[in-house]
Amino acid sequence: MTKEEIIERTNQFLVEEFEVDATKITPDANLKETLDLDSLDYVDLVVIIESNFGFKVVGEDFIGIQTFQQFYDYCYTKVAQKASV
Repeated sequence: MTKEEIIERTNQFLVEEFEVDATKITPDANLKETLDLDSLDYVDLVVIIESNFGFKVVGEDFIGIQTFQQFYDYCYTKVAQKASV
């Protein structure tokens, strides 16, 4: 899966699940603020990521993720690691 495919798929499920305007999802935008995430929303996000990309999300991995670009990079890295196993 290419990085572009991951970005496209991610944006699609973020718009659908979190009902956010797609134009607000930009690489430098703050993930938490844009999606208006609370702790329960993070659980939903983890479930969606795991079901869409097939890898296990570790909570500590999310600590450093602030922007959508960091989120995309995280997903891409995990998908690539899974593919190389």
